[in-house]
Amino acid sequence: MFGLFKAAQPKTVHIEGLSAPLQVNPKETILQAALRQGVRFPHSCRVGGCASCKCQLKSGKVKELTESAYVLSDQELADGYVLACQAVPKTDLAIRVDNLGSGPTHPVIKSAGVITQAQRHTHDIVELIVTLDEPMAYAAGQYALLSVPGLIEEPRSYSFASAPLQGGNRTLHFFVRAVPGGLMSNWAQQHNRIGASVRVEGPFGDFYLRESAQPILCIAGGSGLAPIKALLEDALAFKCPRPVTFLFGARTQRDLYCLDEIQTLAREWAGDFRFVPVLSEEPADSDWSGARGLVTDHIDAHLQPHSQIYMCGPPAMLDAAEAQLRTRDIPAEEIFSDKFLDKSALAKSA
Repeated sequence: MFGLFKAAQPKTVHIEGLSAPLQVNPKETILQAALRQGVRFPHSCRVGGCASCKCQLKSGKVKELTESAYVLSDQELADGYVLACQAVPKTDLAIRVDNLGSGPTHPVIKSAGVITQAQRHTHDIVELIVTLDEPMAYAAGQYALLSVPGLIEEPRSYSFASAPLQGGNRTLHFFVRAVPGGLMSNWAQQHNRIGASVRVEGPFGDFYLRESAQPILCIAGGSGLAPIKALLEDALAFKCPRPVTFLFGARTQRDLYCLDEIQTLAREWAGDFRFVPVLSEEPADSDWSGARGLVTDHIDAHLQPHSQIYMCGPPAMLDAAEAQLRTRDIPAEEIFSDKFLDKSALAKSA
């Protein structure tokens, strides 16, 4: 009887342009296997929401963990594209990956660290400053995996909230937003965590400023400010002259933060820099004289021709913004997004 059931065997994935194939373990996705084996596979959200990891299936079959039709175009589906983060090989595969190996090439490291400072920015966002045992090099816009040994072993993703330094950073900044039921966020929020030991692995992600002379439109909400802030601070250090418009969505005035840092960016930027905070739930009788409503309500007023878009924040906000940008003839390849998904969102995607 027992001999009738054979254990699942690893599958082999050949990627065009790579000499060595990937070995994919049972129940492992193409993306998980690629990252585990050091392949710089394009990716961002890792939950099937952004299409950064799309690849073309040349031969073989996969099991798709989630529906990909809502993020891939009809033409891409017809051409055999799948999402690597949601595709588990059923057979050996051959695939083609656009932009394989492009972007930041910093090595992924694991380092122990200690929380040396904690600064509360709003009622639900705290900045954790972590000092590592060894420096970590990263590109502005990327993220790291953060865990707490012995307490929170499953790591959470947090974007670097400050610009990188040449030679790597031993001090890392992360913005942690309170999430209902969130193990890591509540651990960070509820007590003074200075002196706590953490583990940091990174960098990861393909969200970074592309070389171009195009105007930049940044759209962020909540803790999505972190990678945008890092990206702009890094560009400022290199005297980037590109015109920038930064739309930041928040509920009320108490949800605005890092305003001094953003004012410094605007004052010292080599070109035009406009910062537009947009409040969606600010009381009508308050002293607020700035923009109101949703961020998407203000895209048309601030979108310049041929803009390049960088967006970070909650998935619903980014999905709405991207849909609107598509109607304004902004090509998909000029829209770069980093969706901030909490653990509950990841569970729903899975």
